[in-house]
Amino acid sequence: MNQIPALLKSFISSVTPKLIRYASTASTPAHTKRVAVLGASGGIGQPLSLLLKLSPLISDLSLYDIQHTKGVGADLSHIETRAKVKAYVGKDELADALKGMDLVVIPAGVPRKPGMTRDDLFNTNATIVADLVTACAKNCPRAVIAIIANPVNSTVPIAAEVMKAHNVYDEKKIVGVTTLDVVRASTFVAEAKGLDPTRVFVPVIGGHSGNTIIPLLSQVSPPVSFSQQELTTLTNRIQN
Repeated sequence: MNQIPALLKSFISSVTPKLIRYASTASTPAHTKRVAVLGASGGIGQPLSLLLKLSPLISDLSLYDIQHTKGVGADLSHIETRAKVKAYVGKDELADALKGMDLVVIPAGVPRKPGMTRDDLFNTNATIVADLVTACAKNCPRAVIAIIANPVNSTVPIAAEVMKAHNVYDEKKIVGVTTLDVVRASTFVAEAKGLDPTRVFVPVIGGHSGNTIIPLLSQVSPPVSFSQQELTTLTNRIQN
């Protein structure tokens, strides 16, 4: 696997235990969670799958992508943790990858390139998410679905409509993952104020789409003060 950039590693390390805790609201005991990663060979999918394999809360880890999944699965299966890893490649194996899952994480999709906005990804990623969630509705309708694919503000409603169309919609079991904004906000504030980033927390609301991302800089923990220029600069940096 490629070296993981520090901010991405922080994001994935932060979001992984939260996803498992959220899925623990399902009927299966927390220590026997069965998790699928759809898009397991991508830039987020690979390190996410690695950290999920290291989690003691997972019994089965299902990895799916349209290519290269077998290699990722083989590497992760050699790690000495209890989670059993199975890898699936291509649409013909998608149903098998999802059967019996308690949590499905979807980092699949086209990543944002320089100069692109999150909304530029909509046409491609909307179709990908719709197809994957359709498979979830058919094969694991009671699973929690966590969507990372951008634009999250749009892909989450698409997932909801797909589940409604299959009469398996549960508003408590479709979530958009916006932890990256919290991680970025906490890191940027810590840099600006010379603080330890592991001890800084910045609440962020509004979803994950450009100007809708609202860092609550008045609620930073520990409390710090900002000039108007600092507020403007930090907000723009976190949003973009």
